[in-house]
Amino acid sequence: MTHNPPLELTNPNIAVSKINASVIWLHGLGADGYDFEPIAQQLLQPQYLPNVRFILPHAPDMAVTRNNGYVMPAWYDIYGIIPVSREDEAGIQASQHTINALIQTEIDRGIASERIVLAGFSQGGAVALHTALRYPQRLGGILALSTYLPLHDKLALEANAANANTPIFMAHGIFDDVISLEMSQISRNLLQNRRYLVTWHEYKMAHSVCVDEIADIARFLQQVLA
Repeated sequence: MTHNPPLELTNPNIAVSKINASVIWLHGLGADGYDFEPIAQQLLQPQYLPNVRFILPHAPDMAVTRNNGYVMPAWYDIYGIIPVSREDEAGIQASQHTINALIQTEIDRGIASERIVLAGFSQGGAVALHTALRYPQRLGGILALSTYLPLHDKLALEANAANANTPIFMAHGIFDDVISLEMSQISRNLLQNRRYLVTWHEYKMAHSVCVDEIADIARFLQQVLA
């Protein structure tokens, strides 16, 4: 499966040698890495996170069963309506390996793993959660936006203790008609019951991102990357 090189964003006024953290941010179904470029540019402003590198990968094109086999950027296949009774475990794991490689690239660049945050929206958020909780080195944090926990029945067996105490920012719109608020709340409860450090946020929005949410994201990232 072909992956195009990810979009990379830094503050142009900051020397590469001054970059001390990375945020890998995964887009949703049918989008690409450019989808969250405006938000990343906003977060790179001096008052927020000027010393951070944002990595915005592009999902590969694949036929999505739920969308009548239409080919689009996707992190894994979706077989039916959400919540689903059947999940594309192989596809999720393939995306996990791709994100693991991006994390390793940042580590090779000199960024400590605990200063790397995995973020994602919708399907990208599901991959971010899945990958981070299984990653063998401590990460700085997880942003799970308008999403859910995939393959949750395998978490107990596959979770890595290295990220048992990694802060998780979960956010959802109360008017979301793509991934329901209830479905995300179920995932939150599953994580909290396993004693993960989840902070929960609800916003008056649909399946999207809003101004108040971006402000809360900025505060979260400043806290975990302080």
